[in-house]
Amino acid sequence: MIPFIKEALWSGVKRFVLLGSASVDEDGPIFGKVHQSLKELAPEWTVLQPSYFMENFTEGPHRETMKQLGKIYSAAGDGKIGFVSADDIAAVAFFALTDVVPHNTAHIITGPETLSYGQVADIISRLLDQRIQHESLSDAELRNSLIQAGMLEDYATALAGLDVFIREEGREDQTTETVLKVTGQSPVSLEQFIRQHMH
Repeated sequence: MIPFIKEALWSGVKRFVLLGSASVDEDGPIFGKVHQSLKELAPEWTVLQPSYFMENFTEGPHRETMKQLGKIYSAAGDGKIGFVSADDIAAVAFFALTDVVPHNTAHIITGPETLSYGQVADIISRLLDQRIQHESLSDAELRNSLIQAGMLEDYATALAGLDVFIREEGREDQTTETVLKVTGQSPVSLEQFIRQHMH
């Protein structure tokens, strides 16, 4: 991605918005080096660092295991996460791209509350009138299940490692006012999101 940024700069692009992760800072893996490069090279930049997407429960693996088995699987234990809607992330991205004054910062983007996967399961159970449970996996079990689902081994290891940070360090146990400050609108809660997107 860094060669692409350099090519874009050479072609005259001034403003960049990178979608990263709240779990990965500029010294971390995956997005870290790209984050550093934007800060060093780009005249106008923003790094979006959202927490986990609420959409993880309405599409993809969590949705499938809820439908088929009534379960949400993670290795995050009782660790809490500031789940955020992709629409709220997109709204912050819009302003980062179009505001007259460049943001030139990293935005940690969260929803309005932190929840454990067990609490998420309780909310979904209540709203759908269907029993959903959170089942904790070991780190190795999560990693292996991701690989069996077709994920590359290195990426599966990195993703499983993020659950360790949630469980043991509370890395995602935070809320910010980024959505409200940047967009003027409050972020949607998980309950509002589930009501709107799951039937």
